[in-house]
Amino acid sequence: MELEAVDADDYHALVLPGGQMNPDALRINEKAVELVLDFLDSEKIVAAICHAPWLLVEADAVEGRTLTSWPSVKTDIENAGGDWVDEEVVVDDNIITSRSPKDLDAFVAKIIEEIEEMDDHDVRKSA
Repeated sequence: MELEAVDADDYHALVLPGGQMNPDALRINEKAVELVLDFLDSEKIVAAICHAPWLLVEADAVEGRTLTSWPSVKTDIENAGGDWVDEEVVVDDNIITSRSPKDLDAFVAKIIEEIEEMDDHDVRKSA
């Protein structure tokens, strides 16, 4: 699917890819940054692993938040006003971050848990 066709209203969460090249290319893509902002503005989950918090920095969504990432992204997060911690998975409001592929099990489990909690909350609101 083309990035331009993605609508945050159609999804529960946005998972930003890790690695060095993917996030670096996406953070200079205006539509990708807008999509991150759409999900955050909709109070939907945005999950970022490894170098992917670069997109959160680019979206100016880090200030006052606690995140984790690949260690080399620490300075970028701190320069953007975020607090960086060296933990397997970190949840700050609707943003979930993890450090590296070795944390994938915890990262994916936390995404699922947060989506289920969001769905439970929506069901209670509509009841």
